[in-house]
Amino acid sequence: MRNLLFQISYDGTNYHGYQCQDGQITIQSELERVLHTLTGENLRIIGCGRTDAGVHALRYYFNVHTKSPIPCDRFVLAMNSLLPCDITVRECKEVPNDFHARFSPKYKTYVYKILNQRNPEALFCKRSYFYPIPLDVKKMQDACSLIVGEKDFKCFMASGAQVKTTVRNVTELTVTKTGNEIEIRISANGFLYNMVRIITGTLIQIGNGKMEREELKTIIESKCRTDAGMTVPPHGLYLYDVYY
Repeated sequence: MRNLLFQISYDGTNYHGYQCQDGQITIQSELERVLHTLTGENLRIIGCGRTDAGVHALRYYFNVHTKSPIPCDRFVLAMNSLLPCDITVRECKEVPNDFHARFSPKYKTYVYKILNQRNPEALFCKRSYFYPIPLDVKKMQDACSLIVGEKDFKCFMASGAQVKTTVRNVTELTVTKTGNEIEIRISANGFLYNMVRIITGTLIQIGNGKMEREELKTIIESKCRTDAGMTVPPHGLYLYDVYY
């Protein structure tokens, strides 16, 4: 039995998230469909995490145990010939049998893209969040230091999630602007449900003047979701990379 690790990228616009769901087309269901075609096995892949409907991935990883003798480079070519064009296999390699794509990562990085200008752009409508009100990027940058570190981030978690602890270690949080595109980049050893989208919504409120930087510490200490900012839409969110 071989344990294969795949790196893929995908545009999540046309999918109901990553995880298999009855009656829905998902990233996982498309991958397993193609793997069944190639190997004849009913394989269940192990993803590095779940992404919601509309969320994209630049580097997503999954592993799968298979008896297939197909070489790794042939897997890449064959899968890309069978997958829809918005899912691409970038790499395949053999890993130890005990490797687990979900539980082995040391940390992950997400990116959220905001198109901050007066008028929308058709080509970016599903790949960035259009926000027409001018944002003060300097204020957003200054607020990042209050979020970085190991803290209880319950205030940045959407309801409905069940986790053992809401403590996470955010190792990096940056806000940069190129032209009219603002990019928020965040790395952590783990993320709560909608954590990146809520942090982004909170930074937006600081950038538009509706919230002061000093309020962030109180918001985090409150552990209350309603004290934080809005949950921004999924289509501006990208899983940037996973580090093992």
